[in-house]
Amino acid sequence: MRIAYLDCFAGIAGDMFLGALIDAGVPPQVLRDATAALGVGASLKIDKVVRSGISCTKVNVLEGDHLAEQSQPGYTQQAETQHQHKTGHAHEHAHADPDAPAPARDLARTHVHERSLTAIRTLIQGAALTEPVKLTAIRVFELLGETEARIHNVVVDDIHFHEVGAIDAIVDIVAASAGIHHLNIGAWHCSPINVGSGTVVCAHGTFPVPAPATADLLRGCPTYSAHVQQELVTPTGAALLRVLDPVFGPQPAMRVEQIGYGAGTRNAERFPNVVRLSIGEAAEPDEFPEQSQRETVTVLETALDDLSPQVIAHVAEAALALGALDVMLTPVIMKKGRPGTLLTVLCKPSDARALERLILSESSTLGLRIRQDRRSCLDRRHATVSTPYGEIRIKIGLLAGETLNASPEFEDCRAAAAKHHIAVKQVQQAAIAAYLQQFPPGEGRS
Repeated sequence: MRIAYLDCFAGIAGDMFLGALIDAGVPPQVLRDATAALGVGASLKIDKVVRSGISCTKVNVLEGDHLAEQSQPGYTQQAETQHQHKTGHAHEHAHADPDAPAPARDLARTHVHERSLTAIRTLIQGAALTEPVKLTAIRVFELLGETEARIHNVVVDDIHFHEVGAIDAIVDIVAASAGIHHLNIGAWHCSPINVGSGTVVCAHGTFPVPAPATADLLRGCPTYSAHVQQELVTPTGAALLRVLDPVFGPQPAMRVEQIGYGAGTRNAERFPNVVRLSIGEAAEPDEFPEQSQRETVTVLETALDDLSPQVIAHVAEAALALGALDVMLTPVIMKKGRPGTLLTVLCKPSDARALERLILSESSTLGLRIRQDRRSCLDRRHATVSTPYGEIRIKIGLLAGETLNASPEFEDCRAAAAKHHIAVKQVQQAAIAAYLQQFPPGEGRS
């Protein structure tokens, strides 16, 4: 299976991702065609640059007057990037292509701070792009809209984008979607994400890094702050990661065939401001026997025969909130024929001490058993399928790139069933049928 690994040691932004795609082998014309399809009078300027001694690709979006300027002798002006838009130097208006469809002309004439999700969705749906590219690009903007709605406590349809509504950000997202589908990657993987530090000036004021939208989009992702005091992850970069839905961690066992470096705007000394994209084939298990899908977990266990079921349920919920991987409650018969409950908690070794204290302090036990177990885990990723009842996420389990399990997310099915007043199993069956139609056995499932 063809896989990809993103090294986000210097964060990620839309322009950086575009540069990495081209540097790793995506034909520039794929991205240029996607940009032209929008009909907003924009184009891509692609250059080879150096960042702290690393040769990489820099992509700038040129708009309106910049296109004419580029053809003049001695032209050196760089197009404003998403980073620069975020500091308040956005263009007041974009320039429309007179031959473009009406939605594109209307959007291009709209002030950069007044682009709604509906307007952007209409623009993308009306462009001459393949359906998968449209769906991916629209999903990125939906994620951005949902984030803004949460931050500002408004309905998502009332959101009017600020920085990410600029023409360059729209082009970044659409071109990136085209590049993603051109690569046809079976599974994406990603390192923990360096978000940087310091402060950033947004449309609503000065905030600590990461900016509010970026922080919200990176919920649940492994992040850290190191090396420089500057913003390293933009909302566009974070939303693209969300759509890719990568497996986070170290690089998996793979035979790397292509490596691409995408440049950010800044060129800090001794800090290569780039994102690295490695593409290749997933290694077979017998090629790297030491890279097995096994890990060590700590098991905490105790039997309780004198504790209220209400308290036992509370302990189980508290353990999950504290980071337990799983909690099991098993009915058992204890000494003197007393019915009891066997409480079993699985956790990472690093979380064992905190969970041990929780069980000892919250339950009535006087002691517990602790052991280290080895467990074998499938790699996990998600796919989204369309059913008559709405979109349903499918949880996929893979071993060495081969799909072994696929099941609909129960909460998605339950919500859809409640909305349409049907049985949950009916939604589950529709989701599996849609998944098998989209990924027939032996086609695109490994």
